[in-house]
Amino acid sequence: MGIFNAITKLALSTRVKQIERFIAHPHEVQQRLLFQLLKHAQNTQVGKQYGFSSIKSIEDFRNKVPKFTYEEIFPLIDKMMRGESNVLWPGRIRWFSKSSGTTNDKSKFIPVSTESLHDCHYKGGKDLIALYFHNNPSSKMFDGKGLAIGGSYKNNNLFPDSYYGDVSAVIMANLPKWAGYASTPDTSISLMSEWEEKLERISNVTIGQNVTNISGVPTWTMVLLEKILEKTKKENMLEVWPNFEVFFHGAVAFHPYKELFYKLFPKKEVRYMETYNASEGFFAMQDQFGRDDMLLMLDNGVYYEFIPANQSNAQAIGLAQVALNTNYIMLITTNGGLWRYQIGDTIKFTSLYPHRIKITGRTKHFINAFGEELIIENAESAIASACEYTGSKVVNFTAAPLYMDNQKKGAHEWVIEFLTPPESIEQFADILDQHLQKLNSDYESKRYKSYVLLPPVIHVAPQGTFYQWMKSRNKIGAQNKVPRLANDRTYIDDILEKYLIPSR
Repeated sequence: MGIFNAITKLALSTRVKQIERFIAHPHEVQQRLLFQLLKHAQNTQVGKQYGFSSIKSIEDFRNKVPKFTYEEIFPLIDKMMRGESNVLWPGRIRWFSKSSGTTNDKSKFIPVSTESLHDCHYKGGKDLIALYFHNNPSSKMFDGKGLAIGGSYKNNNLFPDSYYGDVSAVIMANLPKWAGYASTPDTSISLMSEWEEKLERISNVTIGQNVTNISGVPTWTMVLLEKILEKTKKENMLEVWPNFEVFFHGAVAFHPYKELFYKLFPKKEVRYMETYNASEGFFAMQDQFGRDDMLLMLDNGVYYEFIPANQSNAQAIGLAQVALNTNYIMLITTNGGLWRYQIGDTIKFTSLYPHRIKITGRTKHFINAFGEELIIENAESAIASACEYTGSKVVNFTAAPLYMDNQKKGAHEWVIEFLTPPESIEQFADILDQHLQKLNSDYESKRYKSYVLLPPVIHVAPQGTFYQWMKSRNKIGAQNKVPRLANDRTYIDDILEKYLIPSR
């Protein structure tokens, strides 16, 4: 392994230098990438329809190519899933990443081309490791195994020899054999479709191994680690894996889980690195320890545009025009055949040189029933503040509007599952409310003297509630996320009726 480690570290060091070059010339890198994508796809159906070969400027691109939502682009994706070639991207696509929407139960199927697999997803993974070693040159991560908690995939019945599944499963299923030497468990376990059996098998296999790093979603990773502690009767995970050093996490904000992981890995040398790796591409990653934002990756096959979130009909802008601390809807054009695609996320820039971002929410994942425009970032920050102040720990939560009627005003209703509950739920609710008002002026104005909004209503859920709820919806697994906020009561009513207030 010594030669392997040396060669790998040299390659990673070379990649860091490439990253430094695109940081120095962000606009040139993005413009060059856009025209490479247009040239490559000019003879596809979409390329001919919108005249890719005649596009000579970014302004041309924005004038000739419309913005697409998933619903608008789905007829073309459906053609691809039925085996038609040269639709959105050259050739025939055989892999599709399945993503469940955060505000509806409808699945999305995102085409994963060979180029997007290798030059975006895999490249993003290499970049993550490169930046980790750059910041931690004494790392011994390669002396042990990496544990990746992924999903599963299935045959696409619409066309032979094609497949769909969680993006993690698509990546794992296509990895070269040599990659298995540094990872655990093998794909016969990691790609199992039955989630609970998979957790059982993963825990049995990895307990006796030298696991040095994990890649996964905090929610489901925590479920696995607690199962391992239950099996081993250990106090914390460092008693099981003494050489563990880093958790690469994504998909949900980490700070609500931070204290839980500090308890699981009670050593300050253990690192945590956030990623923005979605079904559509690997977009960003934490590039420095101690920061809570992520470096936007500009040469991984994705061209970015941005629309101010409060002006959804405004013209899209590029990196050269963005401002700090403004909520933007993100559009992506990718080497997987997505063109000016509205991914559904909102972000803000925390730094412009280099371009670093934070995910602030979803375009459909918010509460705005009373003009309060509450986004996920507000909710997660307020939950974290209330936990810190009250000494509590939250496992999961969701919130929705409690609508006005003739007798009372509106409010926000929360279902919160605690690992360590606060001594006073009233105090927790008060801190949550105060912090939301500090973060969000619209919420603050609606809460002023309770003229529009009453204080938050909180239901404490028994431990295991969200796991059982997600299981009942067939939504357990690494790529499935508990919806934090919803602008209707579909989710919260279902939880309340099934687990908290059956007489409703």
